[in-house]
Amino acid sequence: MDLPDFLFANPLHASRYARATSPPEAQAGREAVQLLAAMFAYRPTPLRSLDKLAHDCGLASIVLKDEGARLGLKSFKALGGAYAVISLVLDRAATQLRRKVGPEDLPQPASGSLALPPPGTVDTPAAPEVAQVAARMTFTCATDGNHGLSVAAGARLMGARAMIFVHEGVSAERCAAIEAFGAQLSVVAGSYDDAVDEALRQSGKRGWLLVSDTSWNGYREIPRLVMKGYAVMVHELIAQLAARPTHVFLQAGVGGFAAAVADALQGHYRQEPSRVVVVEPARAACLFASARAGRSVKLAAGEATVMAMLECYEPSMIAWESLRQSAAAFMTIEDRDALQAMQVLAQLPPAQATVAGESGAAGLAGLLVACRDPRARAALRLDAASRVLVINTESATDVARYQAAVGATPSGIAARIAAGMHANQ
Repeated sequence: MDLPDFLFANPLHASRYARATSPPEAQAGREAVQLLAAMFAYRPTPLRSLDKLAHDCGLASIVLKDEGARLGLKSFKALGGAYAVISLVLDRAATQLRRKVGPEDLPQPASGSLALPPPGTVDTPAAPEVAQVAARMTFTCATDGNHGLSVAAGARLMGARAMIFVHEGVSAERCAAIEAFGAQLSVVAGSYDDAVDEALRQSGKRGWLLVSDTSWNGYREIPRLVMKGYAVMVHELIAQLAARPTHVFLQAGVGGFAAAVADALQGHYRQEPSRVVVVEPARAACLFASARAGRSVKLAAGEATVMAMLECYEPSMIAWESLRQSAAAFMTIEDRDALQAMQVLAQLPPAQATVAGESGAAGLAGLLVACRDPRARAALRLDAASRVLVINTESATDVARYQAAVGATPSGIAARIAAGMHANQ
């Protein structure tokens, strides 16, 4: 079949999920929920039915899971970095204290709180013995913004230190949000991958604990912890979805989010798995390039993309090992496609409208691009019976950039949504 340049059908895709044993991701999601609920007044993020958009696209349904308010950090990344930090502190405390350490040793949430404690407040510390262990730990990572915010927040909650490396393209607003949680910040010349290299070098030199959301040879277990936190989304989705999605469009940077969600979903819908389509910026499509080459490929950094959270040039090893089989297709989108998807989501009827950042809207952008191209529709089997799942991975993490893209502020869109829903009650 003749395919558009932006789409690659994966020849290694298994039509049935062929793991020899049941994957652990579903159980991982349950365990992560239990741990997070011990620290936060936890609740699932919402699932919205985008009925008008589904009709316009000629599909049976489009549902969107909105991670924009996740634990107050505006991104699904809140689940990964913070969960990994908490788990690592508990593991070290159990070893040093020679006793079982569990949720009862964690700081408890303020009554009614639905988020991490606000920056600048004094947290209720963990049990004194655990807090003493945490105080001797320094966590570090590289970030485009969201992952580092999660690591910083997790470290602050546990009473540990955090040193976060950002590349020079990370906006001042995103940097300030990380620093507000008490983390030290170091700006690295170059791209996200350069920041990863510097975080690795400094962690080895100084004995810091690297909490990366990407993996490589010899470094796999902590990224697996991060991905385990992401499995919370699927734990929630399984309860929220009225029917199995036929298609799932998942945006990717290094691929950890896409792999975690794909593995957990396909593990649950084992007999009839959803068709997973991995969506990347055309300017930073390392998984797309890897799929075409049949091996992991590192790209040279080029022109920056507006999808800053997805601007990664080398896949995570464990993510690539999973997606090379679980993804039915890989595709790329242009910056204008992400901006258009943000605008579409902002203009939907109030019950369906969503505030999404450039990277957050990328999965939906991929779906809209595919629906407009007859060759892509046919190759992906998108038709009137298709039930599509997309995930808004972030809200407006940079207000000025959001307003420039959408023509309105996030608060303005939120007010329109609230007014419209109130009028319909």
